[in-house]
Amino acid sequence: MKLDSRCKICRRVGEKLFLKGERCFSQKCALTRRNYPPGIHGPKGRKGLSEYGIQLREKQKLKYIYGISETQLRNYFEEVAKKEDKAKALLDFLEHRLDNVVYRLGFAKSRRMARQIVDHGHILVNKRKVNIPSYQVKKGDVIEIKKTSIKKGLFKDLSIYLKNYQVPSWLSLDKENLKGKVIGEPTIQDIGKQAEVEKVIEFYSR
Repeated sequence: MKLDSRCKICRRVGEKLFLKGERCFSQKCALTRRNYPPGIHGPKGRKGLSEYGIQLREKQKLKYIYGISETQLRNYFEEVAKKEDKAKALLDFLEHRLDNVVYRLGFAKSRRMARQIVDHGHILVNKRKVNIPSYQVKKGDVIEIKKTSIKKGLFKDLSIYLKNYQVPSWLSLDKENLKGKVIGEPTIQDIGKQAEVEKVIEFYSR
């Protein structure tokens, strides 16, 4: 997906989804400069949404945030359909993806970059190379960057970036040795206000 395309996604939903890492926090952010939908009718404002439209928007946002397909998201929903707290169970699946954990640990500045890092075999889970972005990590797992990969340009200035970086409470990070560990469980608050998971559950439960 092109950079401009990711910017259009944020403009379309009217919120920052932080798909481009540091750029999203700068004045270069397209939503900051053009806070209206893309296209010739954009500046006229955003139309009100029906309940279905809201649910659909939240589903799309969740897909964009985690970089997953419609099939993947539906499969996750089917896995949690019989759970009492479906929203929390769905969030668990999404947050425990290896690419997301790499991003949450600060090893990558965006989930897209995290997927590339995992794809290219730079990540070890419990000392074993795992190159599947959707791999589900679990409590107690240790995630680290391969020693032979640390010197690559992909991780240039990573130690400087991590100095002021704070990981979520369900993860721990050894910044000196570039090792992370899953020590708890994520909460709904971990996704912040970027997407309402309950609305996604309502969409698939129709």
